Amino acid sequence: MEYDNLLKAAERCGLFVYETKFKSRAKGLTKGNIIGIADHLPLAEKSCILAEELGHYHTSTGNILDQSDIRNHKQELRARQWAYQKLIPLERIVDAHHARVKGRYDIAGYLGVTEEFLQSCIDRYTEKYGLYAPVGDRYIVYFDPLGVIEIFPS
Repeated sequence: MEYDNLLKAAERCGLFVYETKFKSRAKGLTKGNIIGIADHLPLAEKSCILAEELGHYHTSTGNILDQSDIRNHKQELRARQWAYQKLIPLERIVDAHHARVKGRYDIAGYLGVTEEFLQSCIDRYTEKYGLYAPVGDRYIVYFDPLGVIEIFPS
């Protein structure tokens, strides 16, 4: 999902997104119905950060900045998982396969995310599904190495 689509999704939820300079090293913050995104980031990174901040809006409560608190850490992970599912559902990996996109760098570019975000998503999917996951009844997405196998009916 592109940055513009995420902005529209935020607007539909009654959220206001502002690109700004932070005094801290933060890349994104959510408070109430306001999301701040660091203005100096490349577009793909803004998309990843905005998706995660939307994940916080949909899944988190309260101030979770203190990541030494396990409850806050769990909320952070839940928001990231929401972002992974929003930007890189397994079907999008199949789409990249159909577009004949190869290699993590090119797949990340095709999906409009950073390589780091793609790798974190793959790591999460590996934790959740194991080495592979079926997508419908025609595809299997393998996570290491990243690839798609198409199953043809006999």
